[in-house]
Amino acid sequence: MENILVLTHVDESGNALPKIALETLAAGRDAAAALGCNLTVGIIGANVEAAAGQVAGCGVRILALAGPEFAQPRYSSDAAAAEALCLAANASIILAPATSRFARALPGVAHRVGGQIDTHISGVTANAEVSASRWFYRQRMEAVLQRVHRPWFLLLESGVHAPWQGTAGSPPIENIQVNLPQTRTIVTGVCAPKSDQQTIRPDAKLLFVAGAGWTKKQRDGQIHAADAEQLISGFLRESGASLGSSKSLVEQSGENQAVLKFMTHLNQVGQTGSTPRHPMGLSTCCHGEEPHVVGWRFIHERRAINLDPNCGWARGKADILYVADAFQVMKCLNALIADKTLQAV
Repeated sequence: MENILVLTHVDESGNALPKIALETLAAGRDAAAALGCNLTVGIIGANVEAAAGQVAGCGVRILALAGPEFAQPRYSSDAAAAEALCLAANASIILAPATSRFARALPGVAHRVGGQIDTHISGVTANAEVSASRWFYRQRMEAVLQRVHRPWFLLLESGVHAPWQGTAGSPPIENIQVNLPQTRTIVTGVCAPKSDQQTIRPDAKLLFVAGAGWTKKQRDGQIHAADAEQLISGFLRESGASLGSSKSLVEQSGENQAVLKFMTHLNQVGQTGSTPRHPMGLSTCCHGEEPHVVGWRFIHERRAINLDPNCGWARGKADILYVADAFQVMKCLNALIADKTLQAV
């Protein structure tokens, strides 16, 4: 019989589980119910009581490795903690969120316990056997994987499963001990941009994608890159949307063309960029051709603004296409958002 371990860690606040961890927990509960097997939750963090309380309603065994040495991501401590939790749970299948912390540490843990690992998992199903799905070739081919080898580690991507929701409480916690190796790194602090300067927001409800049309000549024959920056940054600040970009826009800096200063290759969406998952998406000044649309594959509702009624978005790739000037549309949209904000105050 399988033993499933949902391996998690606390978020940056140190007091709760990240959303992707709750998504992984929901996937683990479904798999355990289908297989009729045991489910265990393992939590790593400086303080785990509040995080464990979030999953009290699951009614499952909760293992924890807590202490100040687990407050910050570090390969040596995270790998040792994850290994100890896997052995304590006697886990044959380990489901974990694909956070940067676990993506760095768990491949080494799989090697330590003699297991196998698969990453970028987009779905887990269980019937007589456990199957994992993931995409290949820039999200164009989906594969279904099965392994006989145990233990099997699966790192689940965010947004592929509805997060678990249940009542909070004070469940019993089994604290596991581990002898950590000598560390050679000390975390002295974190340097990060202010929240309103962050443009990549995986949990945002809306993905706003800007194309190269923002930096091209407009109807008056002039380039209005500064106006574009103001409109887009204002919208992102007020709406809390995540910012994406077409490949052509982020590469303009190397072509001595006008650019949007806050745009980097990290914002790139599409065949050679990221494939985000948001409930809604709004594309502006993009043509919606296949390489770019690949990045929109998992966006639930897709809308686009383009002056060309024959652009790629109009050919069945967008749910709604607005044939209009993006500058004018965004000015009106920002004004409406500002008006609602003032009314709320």
